Amino acid sequence: MLNVQKTKHHIVVVDGVDLFYREAGRRGAPGVLLLHGQPSSSYSFRNVISPLAEVARVVAPDLPGFGFTEAPDDYEYTFEAMARTIDALVREIGMERFFLYIHDFGAPVAYHLALARPDRVLGLIIQNGNAHQEGLGPDWDANKTYWSDPTLENRKKLPEWLNFDGVRHTYVGDIPEQLKPQFAPEGWHLDWERMSRPGLVDIQFRIFEDYGRYVARFPEISAYHRERQPPALLLWGRHDPYFEIDEVLAYARELDRLDMHIYDGAHLLLETHHQECVALMREFILNAQSSSGSRTR
Repeated sequence: MLNVQKTKHHIVVVDGVDLFYREAGRRGAPGVLLLHGQPSSSYSFRNVISPLAEVARVVAPDLPGFGFTEAPDDYEYTFEAMARTIDALVREIGMERFFLYIHDFGAPVAYHLALARPDRVLGLIIQNGNAHQEGLGPDWDANKTYWSDPTLENRKKLPEWLNFDGVRHTYVGDIPEQLKPQFAPEGWHLDWERMSRPGLVDIQFRIFEDYGRYVARFPEISAYHRERQPPALLLWGRHDPYFEIDEVLAYARELDRLDMHIYDGAHLLLETHHQECVALMREFILNAQSSSGSRTR
């Protein structure tokens, strides 16, 4: 019998933020916290929330500065602050333990949560989310220079990406021509519509500036992987214009329980491969829960 889990949409005030999130699944099920990247929102998970909710309680928030979440002008707009806000959300809704979806700018938020409270993490679902120097190729050199010396001169050397063309590039930039027709244009148009509101581009740059602090935490993340050994599923689009595929092997060196799948896809893999990914995510959640239960008996 078909078990359709309807997605519900909420706004809750937590940590001084009017936070928008999507939710589906029953409260007693294992939690899955889907954290999107830049310049996206929880909309990027629209095709996987309902299928995942058959085996889990799924929560997909819009991070502060993204989508339909509204934050005050004096919000910090760092990944640590975002993690604090998301922590307030999961406590408010009573989601005590959860799988973390590691993707793009959602990765720093996820790892802030994991390192602060590793006991809450049931497992990692890694989808084109970087956590090692191996993933940052030569295109990141100008960014690293700016992070270490944030002068106006070094800022001028950064590529222009906080515009419509930059948003579109996140979807279809630097990928094989045969893949581009698979991407519906609504994604980048909706992302830019939200990002082009007054003040939002400046906020996006402030968030980008904080990514340098996340990169500095890579050794801590590696230590977390090696010491805690969370079960992990890796889903990777190999035509990622931002993160090198060497990142996959960096994860493999540290995580003993890592199931890896590399697709002929791009940075936003769920736009083209959500059916394959959600099937693997469901299996991973069920197997991780089964293994956890057998270890505790």
